[in-house]
Amino acid sequence: MRLVVLPDATSASLTAFVTATTASGAIVHTDGWQGYKVLAKFDYEHRPLSQRAAAPAEQLLPRAHRAASNLKAWMHGTHRGVSDQHLPVYLDEFVFRHNRRGTPMAAFQTLLGLSTSHPPTAYRELVETAPAT
Repeated sequence: MRLVVLPDATSASLTAFVTATTASGAIVHTDGWQGYKVLAKFDYEHRPLSQRAAAPAEQLLPRAHRAASNLKAWMHGTHRGVSDQHLPVYLDEFVFRHNRRGTPMAAFQTLLGLSTSHPPTAYRELVETAPAT
């Protein structure tokens, strides 16, 4: 999983994210949003799924919906919400945990390795270097 805060849902923003995170020639599944139509011009096999065209009982992109639901529950339950300023950092943490959910010791070992090779970061440093909204 990859998550990032985008400035908007325009074709330019969506395409920039897809091209930065997805290998050329990959199959890209999306919903029917018009902003994704240009992906075919960038050497992707785009497979849009329209919510309107789906049967009432058919759930489109179930893994994406489950991940979004888990993210919302985690944000509201664990953190009671987050500010826009710190949202990118929380998304990074969620992605880190999600992508390593099947191997919890690998996550611990990665964190342990990172903590031994980087000095501690003070809260003030986090606040001063957080992206502006």
